[in-house]
Amino acid sequence: MAGKEKEIDLKEIFTIIKRRFWIIAVITVLTTFLGAFYSYFYTSPLYATSTRIAVNTTADTLNTLNVIIRDPAVLEKVSSELKLNRSGEALSGQINVETIGASQVINISVIDADPVLAAEIANTTAATFKDEIPDFLVIDGMKVMAEAKPNYYPINENHSRYVMMGAIAGIIIGIGLVFLLDSLDDSIRSKRDVEEIFDAPILGTVSRMTKRNTTKGTFKKKQHVRSETFGSKSF
Repeated sequence: MAGKEKEIDLKEIFTIIKRRFWIIAVITVLTTFLGAFYSYFYTSPLYATSTRIAVNTTADTLNTLNVIIRDPAVLEKVSSELKLNRSGEALSGQINVETIGASQVINISVIDADPVLAAEIANTTAATFKDEIPDFLVIDGMKVMAEAKPNYYPINENHSRYVMMGAIAGIIIGIGLVFLLDSLDDSIRSKRDVEEIFDAPILGTVSRMTKRNTTKGTFKKKQHVRSETFGSKSF
């Protein structure tokens, strides 16, 4: 009613959720299944591998080398060497180059759907960079420390994450839908609802009539006694 806000306590919230808990359960099961289905059938596995190059130069030069390695002009030669149907820009998105700590070691990591091709891209990039870098900078020395090898373990095959995300989404959507349906329900369920509507206290209540609390036997007995009285009356 106007001027009086409806108070929401924990007991009332629990009652609302309990009344339509089946909605939350159904939606949670459905979204969990969808998350698992997407994870198993629509997520392409990706594989990562890396190679390392030791360069005898200063820290400032190392930062410049990191940029040169991922330059599309250099990666175009990598694509041509491996006969890939990819541009240098596309390869640049698959390659990550970084200096390991404060060392003079550059790590070249590659992600691809093919683990063997990922290793080939990493090694070819390192070899191409080693051949091309003298045209850009004067380096005292450069050496490939370790060649990349195929890694057959996907980096994104975490099915439990998608299942968990689906379950959490289902619980949130289910609870939201339950409270939405409750706000649209105008039926009276408690004495409190009656008091708020009529702005008056309840003086008494009438129990719900069921098979257990009805007095059919008493009604039949009174009817039998009344019929005997009528039968004994003389005219």
